[in-house]
Amino acid sequence: MKKLSVPLLLFILFLTLTGLSHFGVLDRYVQSVIMFIGINIILSASLNIVNGYMGEFACGHAAFMAIGAYVSSVLNVFLFARDKVFGAPLLSPELALYFFPLVLLAGAAAAALAGMLVAIPSFKTRGDYLAIITIAANFIVTSTIININAIGGARGFMGMKKITFAMEDVIELPWMLIWVILGTIFSIWLIRRYVSSTYGKGIIAINQDEVAAEIMSVNTNRMKLMAFMISSGLAGLAGGLFAHILGYINPNSFGILKSTECLVMVYLGGMGSLSGSVISAIVFTLLLEGLRFVIPWIDSGLHWLHLIPDAYQVSQVWKWVLIPLILVLLMQFRPEGIMGNKELSDIFPKIKKWYRFR
Repeated sequence: MKKLSVPLLLFILFLTLTGLSHFGVLDRYVQSVIMFIGINIILSASLNIVNGYMGEFACGHAAFMAIGAYVSSVLNVFLFARDKVFGAPLLSPELALYFFPLVLLAGAAAAALAGMLVAIPSFKTRGDYLAIITIAANFIVTSTIININAIGGARGFMGMKKITFAMEDVIELPWMLIWVILGTIFSIWLIRRYVSSTYGKGIIAINQDEVAAEIMSVNTNRMKLMAFMISSGLAGLAGGLFAHILGYINPNSFGILKSTECLVMVYLGGMGSLSGSVISAIVFTLLLEGLRFVIPWIDSGLHWLHLIPDAYQVSQVWKWVLIPLILVLLMQFRPEGIMGNKELSDIFPKIKKWYRFR
């Protein structure tokens, strides 16, 4: 029996989800859940490069997500949409479909450059000190965006829905679902190739013992720089996709609470486990999405919830009860996370025989 390669399986999954969405089998709500799962997979797996494989402690991942979101959104609106600030589009809106991946990559590149600036202080710091630096970077980015009126400031920035509508006018397909699936597949492929490369072995050596790695001629500064740039660049990619799904972004969406969500997914899945990052992102997204259905049931038993009339606000209240509780339970009963530092192929060796992982 001929074996199927992982890329072929992912391509089949991609075609299946696209087809089901196009013919109405998957409604808008299910599509949005799938898209947010994909974005969380990118965020969790990318942060795992620094916090898991390299053993650092970065806490400001949402800053790079914000940079990617704003750069890609502003570029798309400036190039392909009529806007009150930017005026008439520079190019025809029909071209948005073909330039969309390039604009996403531009946002990812901007985030990677920001990651380089954060990586430089990491040459001399580790642990709590690096955490403070990345938290400071998170506040610097959000505060800077708030004070730039040209992109909406504290009010936020919108207009990205015009881009998605323009793409659908060219070919009627669920384009954002397609781009999210492709972005997720690309991110997983890139991270897997990276951690199995010479650079990946270098950051694992830094995790084990940085001094010993330097003695063994590992250029630790270069390894850290590459790790931070890839991690932040992928976060920027996730931010660009996130912005175009919602059609509106606000600096408060990329605060320290968003960075905390990324941390929870990394530690829930397991440090240094790509499979764990994927599993934890799926579990975490579905768990939080379940709050939408659990809240009305809880409301019938807890009468004080009527003081918060907006169901979204109620879900946010319980969200930040649930997330810290997950962290406490995780540290108590399974500090290594769901997968530890193992992959699915380590737990189920037959997977290696069924598929060609390359």
